[in-house]
Amino acid sequence: MAEHGIFYWNELMTRDTQKAKDFYGKTLGWTFTEMPMEDGTYVVANLGDKPVGGFFPMNAPHFDGIPEHWMSYIAVDNIDERLELAKAHGAEVMRPPFDVPGIGRIAILKDVGGAVQGWMTPAEMAG
Repeated sequence: MAEHGIFYWNELMTRDTQKAKDFYGKTLGWTFTEMPMEDGTYVVANLGDKPVGGFFPMNAPHFDGIPEHWMSYIAVDNIDERLELAKAHGAEVMRPPFDVPGIGRIAILKDVGGAVQGWMTPAEMAG
């Protein structure tokens, strides 16, 4: 069960999910399941039967010039309220909240030092 304030999910933002699957499969023993999404295929990395992260394909033009990186997501109890609080304390919202059916409500922000992260209210917390 997700808890407010903990790092909840990590995903590799990559241009080559197959290359990433080969690397992490061979070095960490991860196995993979694929989920179709609007802009391509999302890859869920698993260790045994536990999901441990995801690979997001950076194939849209708005990712041009952005290096591959790991993106962390922090679970929050109410994304909309927490974003207002974050903005009041100097955060910049880079992508307003959006819903991913069955996953949760997510937003991307920069903290006061410029570190980019995702905040999300997982579906299990919202229900």
